[in-house]
Amino acid sequence: MPLSMARKGEQNTIKRVGGKEDARRFLESLGFVTGGLVTVVSEMGGNLIVTIRDSRVAIGKGMASKIIV
Repeated sequence: MPLSMARKGEQNTIKRVGGKEDARRFLESLGFVTGGLVTVVSEMGGNLIVTIRDSRVAIGKGMASKIIV
């Protein structure tokens, strides 16, 4: 399922990062890599704040839909 559908507070493992090459590289630079652990902290209007690699990152709904957990 896409990260945008993950439950708040639940830790998920990233299975795949989709999208165009530039988008994938950007997400990988933030720590969104296959096998990485990500937790949704909050969601507002489809935009997410997540914890990844001991950091909090805000991502938009479009980017979150490209991350499969």
